[in-house]
Amino acid sequence: MFKKILIANRGEIACRVIATARKMGIKTVAVYSDADKEARHVELADEAVHIGAAPSRESYLQADRIIAACKATGAEAVHPGYGFLSENEAFAKKVEEEGIAFIGPKHYSIAAMGDKIASKKLANEAKVNTIPGWNDAIESAERAVEIAKDIGYPVMIKASAGGGGKGLRVAFNDKEALEGFTACQNEARNSFGDDRIFIEKFVEQPRHIEIQVLGDSHGNVVYLNERECSIQRRHQKVIEEAPSPFISDETRKAMGEQAVALAKAVKYQSAGTVEFVVGKNQDFYFLEMNTRLQVEHPVTECITGLDLVELMIRVAAGEKLPIAQADVKRNGWSIECRINAEDPFRNFLPSTGRLVKFQPPKADMFAADTAHLGGVRVDTGVYDGGEIPMYYDSMIAKLIVHGKDRNDAIAKMREALNGFVIRGVSSNIPFQAALLAHPKFVSGDFNTGFIAEHYAKGFHAEDVPHSRPDFLLALAAFMHRRFRARASGISGQLEGHGVKIGEKFVVVTVDAQGKQHHTDVSVTDFENGTGSSAITLNGKTYRMSSDASLGAVVVSGLVDGEPFTAQVERGAGKNPLALRVAHNGTQVEATVLSPLGASLMKLMPYKAPPDLSKYLMSPMPGLLVEVSVQPGQQVQAGEKLAVIEAMKMENVLFAARDGVVGKVSAGKGESLSVDQVILEFA
Repeated sequence: MFKKILIANRGEIACRVIATARKMGIKTVAVYSDADKEARHVELADEAVHIGAAPSRESYLQADRIIAACKATGAEAVHPGYGFLSENEAFAKKVEEEGIAFIGPKHYSIAAMGDKIASKKLANEAKVNTIPGWNDAIESAERAVEIAKDIGYPVMIKASAGGGGKGLRVAFNDKEALEGFTACQNEARNSFGDDRIFIEKFVEQPRHIEIQVLGDSHGNVVYLNERECSIQRRHQKVIEEAPSPFISDETRKAMGEQAVALAKAVKYQSAGTVEFVVGKNQDFYFLEMNTRLQVEHPVTECITGLDLVELMIRVAAGEKLPIAQADVKRNGWSIECRINAEDPFRNFLPSTGRLVKFQPPKADMFAADTAHLGGVRVDTGVYDGGEIPMYYDSMIAKLIVHGKDRNDAIAKMREALNGFVIRGVSSNIPFQAALLAHPKFVSGDFNTGFIAEHYAKGFHAEDVPHSRPDFLLALAAFMHRRFRARASGISGQLEGHGVKIGEKFVVVTVDAQGKQHHTDVSVTDFENGTGSSAITLNGKTYRMSSDASLGAVVVSGLVDGEPFTAQVERGAGKNPLALRVAHNGTQVEATVLSPLGASLMKLMPYKAPPDLSKYLMSPMPGLLVEVSVQPGQQVQAGEKLAVIEAMKMENVLFAARDGVVGKVSAGKGESLSVDQVILEFA
């Protein structure tokens, strides 16, 4: 077994590999860029080597520096994680040539599966179901239309080197095929330097289901069940689960056996994933093979009880697989939510900056420990007070739960999301909560078009209807009374003028138009003790108890005998007197007042927000890579004004209406904060 391994990656996956290495008694070496010198993976590893500047092309993609770091530290093997160099055949080959073990498949397996056209031909030879299509590069848009007609619409036009949603179009007729071919070719040429395009049948109501495989250097390959990855936004997975709520045992077995046949055909040694698209009648077709560990590997670990990183390391060290196909378990249900630094209410724009608060829910399952299952696991590469840099992808953490069945797993995940506190940057937790509450998700009736169909106009706060909206107001009144009770107990108050607790309150909320809504509430003690109250509003009484400390954001307790977890903060919103209450993805800002205070508040004039339409403001934190206009320039609606880059994404800002550019306040190369003014119109 190796004594020391180097992890050629960063963030949560580097931390995940370190956890398994530590369990196996293997020393670890981290590599880091300028932006990551205080990152969690650097702190956790036994040694750390600096490999360059913040952009990944100057650090994590520098193969020679990583190999030099191995030699300098005496690392005998490299684990590439996922992303960066993990599926780079040249890197895998070079590592092996330098006498260092690559904890992943052999370079020839990566090469065989890395090219979509070549991999499809190989899959055909291995008797794996493939989508009907034209597998050779297509020379012209006119030829593309002919081929599309032969296959039968709808068709998918794809770039051979594509990935991450680039170089991909669906065409339902000749016109769309003609335009789609040209668009894909341009995108692929610009993004990958390879403009080869092929066409295949588009599967309707498709699901994205993948099979985890594991091979060793002795010719053994097993499949470890499937993962359902259909909940995607712009071809990026959002929620993954294992097993799939859709396929039958017969389909599972057929898919698994075909995945094993393909892995054997390329002499696959390591953990890998064979991705299938599955139609509405459980017809399945090979999509591609990912020759690396997947982001969503923890859900497979939960239902099988296997540590995939440990098995990868053992296989790379030449050991035989410790399990046969008959030993693979399928126990319970696991769901993973990707917690990303992005603002779901601003069209999911990236959000970077300091994590002022990072308090994940209490974890009772841990990476690399499959002895304790049936709970909550948090895989992350960040910490409270740490920085989310703009140079890498937006994932803050992966939240994983394991339940006895699917409904149990959904309930556990909703509760875990309620207790996940992230402040300083925006996160997609409200969106995840909305997805988990959606009746179609709960019933398992969804496909890859789920988010595009149900959130076509983006995601808004009103998209998360709370099953008990009064509960949020009741919780605000409950916590306010606890604050009052504490204030009344402070010593040294002037006699006759001390804080009175009171039982009658009014909860005031203000809508987007500035209209006030007043709800009368009474809060009385039930049971002896300050942590319990009966809250009556709108004819309904909630019996609530909680021993949460008043300064904490997370409030857990019982309501009518049922456990709940919510987040309550004072002065976190626009109104410093209000309590911001968040539960199950819904949030309200409520001011709890005495009846007299509420009647006086009714007299307060509404202050309309300022008109900011004459300013172009940065919708997200990021790097200003281009300002396309000058002061005095006439611009028309739809004209490009500026380009901002953050987290590997370029965002182009366009003029909303015709006008003349006045002052330009920010210059190329400047780091912008959210809502920073870039320019104003005259």
